[in-house]
Amino acid sequence: MRFELVTKASPEQVRRAMTDFTDRRLQIWHRTLDPRTYELRDSGDTWAVARESSPGSPFWVVVRYDWSDPDVVRWTVTESSYGGAAGGGAGLVRTSPLADGGSRVHAEWDYGHARRSQRPLLFLLQHRPLVRLISRTWTSALDRYALEDGR
Repeated sequence: MRFELVTKASPEQVRRAMTDFTDRRLQIWHRTLDPRTYELRDSGDTWAVARESSPGSPFWVVVRYDWSDPDVVRWTVTESSYGGAAGGGAGLVRTSPLADGGSRVHAEWDYGHARRSQRPLLFLLQHRPLVRLISRTWTSALDRYALEDGR
């Protein structure tokens, strides 16, 4: 899955929103993270491992985030409720500045080697209406973050 979005958040704000693993993470991403399943498992200066799911979803993932590259935030699924530890997938977010102070955000991820039982779920995730919904949700969260960060 791939998408691009434009946000009012600067590249640095996008990076901070993506890599904030304090209690504020649940506020920033409140429409996409379920507080009942969210758990920060470990973290360092440029990485974190968290268990996450979306509200209302029966699926969860354990993701290792890495932001040691100043231009990219990467993640790798290390475990999931729908496929164990194998073939979990990976993704990244790359931002570029816009003249108005905002950013263009490029996001992509793949699902690794999907098992037969995973294919219907992955088929749904790649449909345009769902991709547009995810893109709009991220834009809303990042625009809100930029507004609150600017106060």
